[in-house]
Amino acid sequence: MSIITPRYFMIGAAFVVFLLLSNIVAGKLVTFGGVVLPAAVVLFPVTYIFGDILTEVYGFKGSRLVIWTGLLANVFMAAVFLLVLALPYPGFWLHQDAYAQVLGITPKVVFASVLGYFCGEFCNSVTLSALKKATKGKHLWFRTISSTVVGEGVDTLIFISIVFAGAVAAHVLYQMILAQYLFKVAYEVLATPLTYAAAGWLKKREKLDVYDYGVVYNPFGLDLKYSDENLMLKNVMLKP
Repeated sequence: MSIITPRYFMIGAAFVVFLLLSNIVAGKLVTFGGVVLPAAVVLFPVTYIFGDILTEVYGFKGSRLVIWTGLLANVFMAAVFLLVLALPYPGFWLHQDAYAQVLGITPKVVFASVLGYFCGEFCNSVTLSALKKATKGKHLWFRTISSTVVGEGVDTLIFISIVFAGAVAAHVLYQMILAQYLFKVAYEVLATPLTYAAAGWLKKREKLDVYDYGVVYNPFGLDLKYSDENLMLKNVMLKP
C-alpha cells in the first residue's frame, strides 16, 4: 500500500521550502538576549516539526523520501548559486560583491550543511518512529521532543564543528554549539501544541496512522509501499 496523497505532497513541499530558505538566510546574524545566532534558527527548526508530522502520520518511509528530496534540492540550489556567481557580468553591474556576500557558499559550508542535515533528519525520523512503536503511539509530546533532542544535536554538532573548528577558539565553538542547540530544542518544545494539532488533523483526514513494525531503517531505500508482513497500518476511525 502506498501513502502518497495530495496532503503528503503539500507537507513535503513546505518542508523543502523551509529548508532552502534556511540555507539562504543562514548568513544573516541575529541576536536573542545578547546571544548571536544565524537567522536560520527561526526557520530551520520548522523542518524538524514537518519531519515529525511526516513520520508520525506517514511513517519512516514517507519521511525518508521527503528528506532525500530536500537534500537534492539543497545541493542543486548551492550549485546554481555557484554557477550564477561565476558567470561574467557587465562593468556597470555594481552589486557583484554584495550578491556574492549573500549567496556565495563555500564547498565546506555546503558539505557541512548537507552532512548535518542528512544525519540529523534521519536520526530525528528514526528516533520518533522507534519511540512510537515503543510507546504504542502514546505521548506524542515526549516522542517529538526526544527526536528533536537527538536530531538537532547531531545536526548542530556536525555543522558547527565542520564550519568553525579551527576558525574560532574552542570555548567559543562550544558556546556556539550549545546556544544553537538549546534554541532549536526550545523552539520544538514551544511548537508542540502545533505539532499535536497538525498530526491529529492529518490522521483524521487521511484516515491513516502508520506504525513502522518490521521496517528496516535504511536511509538509502526509496520504496514507499507498506505490506501487512512488515507494517501495522491502521485506519483511524475518528469523527470528523
